Amino acid sequence: MRRHRILVLLGLSAAGYAALLRRPILTWGATPEEARSQLPGDELLEAADGVTTRVISINAPASAVWPWLAQMGPAPRGGAYTYDWIENLLGLNMHSTDRVLPEFQDPKVGDVIEFGRNRMRLELVDPERALAWRTTDGNWVWSFVLEPSGDRTRLISRNRFRLRRLIDRCGMAAMEPASLLMERRMLIGIRERAERLAGEQGARTEPDESRIGA
Repeated sequence: MRRHRILVLLGLSAAGYAALLRRPILTWGATPEEARSQLPGDELLEAADGVTTRVISINAPASAVWPWLAQMGPAPRGGAYTYDWIENLLGLNMHSTDRVLPEFQDPKVGDVIEFGRNRMRLELVDPERALAWRTTDGNWVWSFVLEPSGDRTRLISRNRFRLRRLIDRCGMAAMEPASLLMERRMLIGIRERAERLAGEQGARTEPDESRIGA
């Protein structure tokens, strides 16, 4: 009887999560149109079993956002701008930097990084517009798309997964809230760095009023 009650409680919890929480978790920050939209990189895994689309607005042009995406990855690259201590508990060797690394500002299709047990290959590079990584087994695509609007940018992060087994789908559903925690921090971390970089670039280009008319 007690086991039956536990199973019923678990079933109700799962149903409540699916009905009320799952969509906001999978589409944090995204408009309905952004969540439904076809984005660069989607073609790399068309028949996805799981999709997340998370978005943040950044008060900076795409040129100040792109450098942080270009250099993402485990050391010696720039990290992932999220909770390094959590990622490093998983052996990901992430060390988020607050500076632009010139040696990683020219990403090219075919570049490879190790992301834990996943080996990821860069499949799409469109500077200041889109970048997409795909695991070598083809089961995961992680894309970033920049949508400029004047001096502001919408940064879209989309993950697409192929989950062949039921146990994989159940495991991914259990991990979704944790993935939001990490990805939200990543997007905020990129926003902070991009807005600071844009401010520094603007300060360098402002005229020295003390010299005007001299």
